[in-house]
Amino acid sequence: MSLDTARTGSPAGRRRVHEARQRLQHERDTRLAQLGALREGQGDAVADDLVAAQRTAVRRALKDIDAAFARLEDGSYGMCGGCAKPIPAERLEILPYARACVPCAQRAD
Repeated sequence: MSLDTARTGSPAGRRRVHEARQRLQHERDTRLAQLGALREGQGDAVADDLVAAQRTAVRRALKDIDAAFARLEDGSYGMCGGCAKPIPAERLEILPYARACVPCAQRAD
């Protein structure tokens, strides 16, 4: 069952959607704080390369989080983009912006 079905269904389903939105917002706030901290730090050339790589990773995570918000809105959140099966709730608790189940994510690597 997608979260879209849960959103229009039972109170428990709406609660799951609300919790997913909260987890995503927490992830987004955390990444924005990280990005702000990385902007403040300036150092030598080696450190600058590391900071640039970290900024790139944080920006990529922010894009993934925004995409997860869009999936939440269109009803496809929680469904694997590879096999179209539900992503286990445990995976979404750990990585709320996951696009795929573990087996599909491993195949994509």
